[in-house]
Amino acid sequence: MPQAVLLNNIDHHDLRVITARGARYGDDTMLAPTFFREFRDLQAHYPVVFQKTADGGFQPMALLGLRADENLFLSEPLLDGNRHERQRWDAHYLPIAVERLPFLIGIADDEPMIHIDLAHPRVVRGDAAEGEPLFLEHGGTTAFLEHMASMLRTLHDGLRDNAGFIAALLRHRLLEPFALEIRLDDRSELRLTGLHTIDEQRLSELDAAALHELSQAGYLQAAYMALASMSHLRDLIERMNRRHAADR
Repeated sequence: MPQAVLLNNIDHHDLRVITARGARYGDDTMLAPTFFREFRDLQAHYPVVFQKTADGGFQPMALLGLRADENLFLSEPLLDGNRHERQRWDAHYLPIAVERLPFLIGIADDEPMIHIDLAHPRVVRGDAAEGEPLFLEHGGTTAFLEHMASMLRTLHDGLRDNAGFIAALLRHRLLEPFALEIRLDDRSELRLTGLHTIDEQRLSELDAAALHELSQAGYLQAAYMALASMSHLRDLIERMNRRHAADR
């Protein structure tokens, strides 16, 4: 169970955060939340899809796998020289929502502040422990923690700004559901449902005024980035085929 607390240099002076990638650190997830200003970086590696939220809105997601609790960008586990199981993330860009863990933004005294999940598997204690320290000997923040703080601000602002982006997509009816029927090389079948993508036909039919509105807000480029990213579905299928072949 998560144990999120406000980070401080007194109670948490000896905390370290493991930066290695792997399922044991919570990386084995199918979807990672994102925001429209991150699409440019994501679209080079991952499909960008939209998942319906409980309040009837939509949340953009980077698609990392084709089944729940599966990340096809994680390599097969290997043992290092200390007999520790290691994995690597097979893409040059890591979604911010993944990289910032175990940190999160919480509200303290009505202000957004850095919190940390003490129960997260990346969090360890002790000067000799594996991982990156958060605080210097006399209480200052390390470059690592400053980088994480910067990413958290970017993520916080980006998720906040998604509201306008999603409202524009819905106003112009630019989201459509999609289903993917997959037959793998080993003849097993898979069906991916419950997600939405940009309606390319509808986007191409928008008039000049609508296109100008979307372009001025930065939404038009994001919509095309999301469309372009869907070409990586084939890459995900090939990754799954290779994984199934290795398991045989």
